[in-house]
Amino acid sequence: MKVEKIHKAQNGYIMLFVVLLLLVGGIALLRVYVGAFMIFAALFMCAGFVLVNPNSSRVLLLFGKYVGTIKENGLFWANPLYTKKRISLRASNFDSERLKVNDKLGNPVMISTILVWRVTNTYKAAFDVDDYQNFVRVQTDAAVRKLASMYPYDNFADEGLDEDITLRSSVNEVSEALEKELQERLSMAGIEVLEARIGYLAYAQEIANAMLRRQQATAIVAARHKIVEGAVSMVEMALEELSKKNLVALDDERKSAMVSNLMVVLCSDKDVSPIVNTGTLNH
Repeated sequence: MKVEKIHKAQNGYIMLFVVLLLLVGGIALLRVYVGAFMIFAALFMCAGFVLVNPNSSRVLLLFGKYVGTIKENGLFWANPLYTKKRISLRASNFDSERLKVNDKLGNPVMISTILVWRVTNTYKAAFDVDDYQNFVRVQTDAAVRKLASMYPYDNFADEGLDEDITLRSSVNEVSEALEKELQERLSMAGIEVLEARIGYLAYAQEIANAMLRRQQATAIVAARHKIVEGAVSMVEMALEELSKKNLVALDDERKSAMVSNLMVVLCSDKDVSPIVNTGTLNH
């Protein structure tokens, strides 16, 4: 298999001076055949000028045969019979469409990716694939679909589905896996992946509301668990302080009533309305 070959073209400014000399000489000798030939040669040589901008390249072909690639920027001159194909070496940014795919658990999610890439091998980009820009788009969509099927959207520890890597929380790990997958797919086109990351991620519309309610319920349960844990600690501390300072003698019945009242006050999500009891616990 052929590889990229750097072509050293002629200095364009020197050849421009030669073309101007031929034109001037041809005009001066226009009355004879030599002048006409000089003008024709100058016009023919004008087709050989190549302007290469910074971070750009020109792939040269001679009747279908690969000659080389000009990567140095400036004005150059090459064989006028060469076919010159422009390929940009600049970093390109690609934001894929939002795709509807199923994650590892089978939940439909909407996902898109942001890819930064550039061409490093002009021979592969020009001849190993039909259209390298379209190749990037198609392979990016395929890589995103594969990535989404490898990881769940989120952890479901309460259902025994605790994953180390998820699409939502493991941003660095998922981006690294996506970048590796894309590099393997795009290397055959001579393309280097500079950065790849998820640009958009959400549940599909048909399950978004249900998953939102589930997340809210999980958050409420976690918050209640924390509140109860703190309330138990506060009740325990209150009983210890009362017993240590001998402020009041509490039997088991009064301790039970006190614990019940404190737990209601501390765990309630609304302001409590205290009732002052001026009698005994039984009246």
